[in-house]
Amino acid sequence: MSDKSTKVIIDGEMLRQLQELDDDDTHEFSRDLVHGYFKQAETTFSDMDAAFVARDLEQLSHHGHFLKGSSATLGIIQVQGICEKIQHLGQRTDPDKKTEIKETKLSPEEALVRIKPLLARVKVECAEAKKWLMNYYGAPDAGSFKV
Repeated sequence: MSDKSTKVIIDGEMLRQLQELDDDDTHEFSRDLVHGYFKQAETTFSDMDAAFVARDLEQLSHHGHFLKGSSATLGIIQVQGICEKIQHLGQRTDPDKKTEIKETKLSPEEALVRIKPLLARVKVECAEAKKWLMNYYGAPDAGSFKV
């Protein structure tokens, strides 16, 4: 089990591939994508919170799937992994079980109980990724790296 100091926040290979799309060394294109991601994440977290309050597992799964894909594209590993778990739990399947065991459905209550701490954790992980990327792109404060 790895501790916080060795946790990988950003997949460097994915970031390099993204930056290959940049026209020059200013990284304007990839930086704009990162900006857009954090705006999108903020909206998605709000939607997920509303779906949780409404006990809408289908919407939780949908939003988890959506943010998982966006996170994967930018290499935001921790957010991607948590969103995948939310996606599966929203479908009432246990993301920690082997494939052949996943067919057993969780109760809606059990799925919601397991999603609740993930919603809090995904926001923390997203904030860590934002901080990492702000530093990487040379944005010293939140004001210069708007979300």
